[in-house]
Amino acid sequence: MTLSVGQTAIDFHLPGVDGKAHSLGDYKEKRILALTFWCNHCPYVQAWEQRVIEVQRDYAAKGVQVIAINANETINFPTDDFPHMVERAQDNRYNFPYLRDETQGVARAYGASRTPEFFVFDNDRVLRYHGAPDDSHESPAKVTKRYLRDAFDALLAGKDPPMPETPPKGCSVKWHTK
Repeated sequence: MTLSVGQTAIDFHLPGVDGKAHSLGDYKEKRILALTFWCNHCPYVQAWEQRVIEVQRDYAAKGVQVIAINANETINFPTDDFPHMVERAQDNRYNFPYLRDETQGVARAYGASRTPEFFVFDNDRVLRYHGAPDDSHESPAKVTKRYLRDAFDALLAGKDPPMPETPPKGCSVKWHTK
């Protein structure tokens, strides 16, 4: 089951590429928290990567925090391992925390199925938007609907996001096999 709009954020305790442990409570001063399930290898993540960096840059001063979480298994997807995460975050100058969910417990708790997949929470940590960042992974020039920015703008103005849910589009989360 995927976390539904109206439900409360689930706590997490995960290591970040910055060498620190991160939890939900670390961001209590942020007005909006956008968790995204993320990875290194997915072409959809790569296509949206710079736009997400720009979104964080544009909204940071307004109290918005993006947090990327990589839960992919790394036996079949070795470039999603922690050392490669550190490298990607440095090479691409991530301006948001990039966390590792090695056990996949956080991804399962949220019901994440795609990379990228966004869960946007308001100041009370109630889920207000779930889905894709915008309507075109192909090119910024092809974007006609900016779901993530529209959700942020609405929430910052004290309104409901115009579209609370869109289908997440991307690669599947790569689950551990037993």
